[in-house]
Amino acid sequence: MRFGGGGRRRRASGSSDDDDDAASDGSASYRQHKEKEEWKWAQALASEMIDSLIRRLEQVLNVHPEKYQNGCNSQRVSRQSSPDQLAPIRSQSADYGRAAAEMAGNEEAKGMLLRNGGDDIRAHPSPQRGTPDSSSTQPQTHSEAIVTINVSGLRFQTFESTLARYPNSLLGDPSKRQHFFVPDTNEYFFDRHRTTFESILYIYQSHGRVKRPEIVPIDTFLREMRFYQMGDELLEEFWIAEGYEKPKEVQMPANKTQRKIWELMEYPDSSLSARIIAFISITVIALSIISFCWETVPSDPEKAVNASTGELIEELEEKSFSPFFWIELMCILWFTIELILRFISCPCKVTFATSVLNIIDFVAIAPFFVNFFLADTNKSNSSMSFAVLRVLRLVRVFRVFKLSRHSVGLQILGKTFRSSVQEFCLLIFFMAIALVLFASGMYFAEQGEPNSKFTSIPASFWFVLVTMTTVGYGDLVPLSPFGKVVGGMCALIGVLTLALPVPIIVANFKHFYRQENRLASMKSSSKGGGGGGGDEDEMLA
Repeated sequence: MRFGGGGRRRRASGSSDDDDDAASDGSASYRQHKEKEEWKWAQALASEMIDSLIRRLEQVLNVHPEKYQNGCNSQRVSRQSSPDQLAPIRSQSADYGRAAAEMAGNEEAKGMLLRNGGDDIRAHPSPQRGTPDSSSTQPQTHSEAIVTINVSGLRFQTFESTLARYPNSLLGDPSKRQHFFVPDTNEYFFDRHRTTFESILYIYQSHGRVKRPEIVPIDTFLREMRFYQMGDELLEEFWIAEGYEKPKEVQMPANKTQRKIWELMEYPDSSLSARIIAFISITVIALSIISFCWETVPSDPEKAVNASTGELIEELEEKSFSPFFWIELMCILWFTIELILRFISCPCKVTFATSVLNIIDFVAIAPFFVNFFLADTNKSNSSMSFAVLRVLRLVRVFRVFKLSRHSVGLQILGKTFRSSVQEFCLLIFFMAIALVLFASGMYFAEQGEPNSKFTSIPASFWFVLVTMTTVGYGDLVPLSPFGKVVGGMCALIGVLTLALPVPIIVANFKHFYRQENRLASMKSSSKGGGGGGGDEDEMLA
């Protein structure tokens, strides 16, 4: 019995011990959980205090002034913590900031820091004693009016004096921007492109630096600049910064009839009639070039070309019956009528007369009339008159350049050559140096050979030229071993010399080609977009 009772007592005591262990385990887990929560809270508080201290020290030591100087950058409105959450952190930051400011010795930064550090501190910057007022060199103070601008839900803040740097713009003129003011929110609201506005505001802040974001298309950026009325000078600076040529102002005749003729002859994309006229002009140019080349082929094998005059035998007598003459006459009549109509309807006669394409048009038709009258009046067959006729007939080949008026690719090629003038001059300079060096070396290397054709240095110029350009006609070849070595070096140097400027020329061509494609896409998008792109069409035409 005792044994059994003892067993019951032992079991009872064992159960009580288990309850105590469970209670102790629960209290231990609760303490661990509480300690973890307190540790997390302490870590968060320490992190906030360290971040606040770093910000205050940066402000005092002027490490990142752009973060703290008002008015230098646009400020987006962001969420802030509640005062209850930041109260202990502010008090600690104020203590640390006060010590850092005293160590730095900057009274103005100290006042600013103390003003921002705690709710109970209201210190102000104290001016330096014995120094004049330096407000012109000090940062903008809080006494200036701050303007809040809401662009499609994104808020920007800047000083009113910053916007006043461009008083004629939409934001710089108070009367203009007043139409967009919302009294309920005390801000200016614009339902415009948000990303572009960051660059627009930066123009005010940087005193005129225009920088387009890469993700913003050019036509969108131009439309926004037009909307905010940034002015023609900034638009010109934008074109220069983008690497484009300055857009030419489109001048149209004041007379309605002249304007219609000018659009038909000068702008093929303006109407269907203008496209038809452009197609006829291209066809006539091609027909004239084919006729010019084909008439040099003798139609009768027994009739040869006169070497001194360049005329076919009995050509003067048979000219009125030649089909090439009538083809040439019809082409010249078309070119003449086209040139006269364009000259009559052009808005500026001086600009028209000095244009390169118009000069080419005149040179292309002038030889026909001169050749026609000289052939009928000069029957003496003098060598001088025939030499003039040959030169004038050769000038007719310039009609091929008339195609550049209707070909964008030829215009891009012309721009590429104009922009690569320095590279071409450098290439010619290197070629001239190599020409003299290798011609001299080839002459002295072949001087002892009896059958050598390199009789002089000027006679060796031709060999060096065709060798450096990798043509190699084979009419002049070196015979001596040393001459062959000089010829091999000449070919190698020629390949390297010609290859140096080629990447630059190709890069220039790609640059103008991309510009032309972008401008074409901008024109098409502005036309398809309706009436919103009128200014851009006028500028890009």
